[in-house]
Amino acid sequence: MPSVTHDDAPPLADLMPWSVAPPRLGRGWPTAPDAASLKARWDALVKAEGPDREALFQPTRSRTPHSAVGQLPGQATGTEKLVRASGPCPEPVRVLHAPFDEQWLIPDHRLIDAARPELWRVADERQVFAVETDAPGLALLATSLLPLLRPGRVRPLYRRPGGTEPNLAPGLLEHLGSRLGTEPSPLDVLAWVTATARPGLTVPLTGDAAAWARGVEVGHRMLWLMRRDGERPKLPGGRRPYVRAPLPSRPLTVRYDRDEESLFLDEGRISPVPPEAWDFEVAGVRVLEQWFTARTARAEPGTLAAIGPATWPQTWTSELLELITVLALLAELRPRQEELTVPDPVTAAELRKAGVLPVADGARRPASVLNGTEEGPEGQLALI
Repeated sequence: MPSVTHDDAPPLADLMPWSVAPPRLGRGWPTAPDAASLKARWDALVKAEGPDREALFQPTRSRTPHSAVGQLPGQATGTEKLVRASGPCPEPVRVLHAPFDEQWLIPDHRLIDAARPELWRVADERQVFAVETDAPGLALLATSLLPLLRPGRVRPLYRRPGGTEPNLAPGLLEHLGSRLGTEPSPLDVLAWVTATARPGLTVPLTGDAAAWARGVEVGHRMLWLMRRDGERPKLPGGRRPYVRAPLPSRPLTVRYDRDEESLFLDEGRISPVPPEAWDFEVAGVRVLEQWFTARTARAEPGTLAAIGPATWPQTWTSELLELITVLALLAELRPRQEELTVPDPVTAAELRKAGVLPVADGARRPASVLNGTEEGPEGQLALI
């Protein structure tokens, strides 16, 4: 976190005023680390009938196989009640299931207790979702995927599809531009926020152009690593983690040898794994351990969640090697974060005097997005 000399930093909730609670699934089986398992689970569900289908579904007060719900925005799924559903599985989509853990989801509204359609309406290739963690050194996670992480709120960078109407306090970009000498882009502001947000989710702002440039540079690097878009990251000095001893078909344990810089999955070995990658935590949870557990924990027999790959897929190994690299590089940025300073602060009082704050109530509500049709329950036209 940057060193600051003032206590009047504006809250993130004012700088990015529109936020949404994360989706709440209500059941775990519609997500999985591999898409093939989801299709097998769906097939098992629709082959079951009557009470068997209901039991497999795992009903809650919010969702049962008899619930009448419409399509998720942007998804072409059936809208008949699930008790009558048949046919192939809707095509799974990539989601951020836990910190740095990309998994798959069946994007069917009938399977999800609280899907947050307003998030789906603005999810596209231009969108960046900021997810609150309030963790020291990493108060926000950023992702291009729909985030399922709980409990922190989700703040989309844009209020509309296509990267239009930034979710920033109206007038903020112009005010920062007048102080910095050039108006930043919405993504620049998110980069600064990512690098400098403090516990308690306040964001110290600066009117010093050089300090701003240093913070934005660090933040853009963090965003790139978290979103993992484009070129694959590499460890410095040309190092990269490799599989040094073959992984077993079904690894059950994970341990780390700090002296060897090696990660052991049973007798399988991956190295080099920098200690900073193994020690990387979000909200007190070691990321690599959580990632491994999500792929090896045994589900209750007879449930849909128990349907999974018989052996460890090669794709998981590739994802693990990349995750190790990402965590090591993010940890490498922390000293640069801590060195950031905030001279010439732009305080909340200054933003209030300039009329940027307080934001109008409308900025805290979703924008109207009407450039797509959504089918309602039982094939009806949905009014949105």
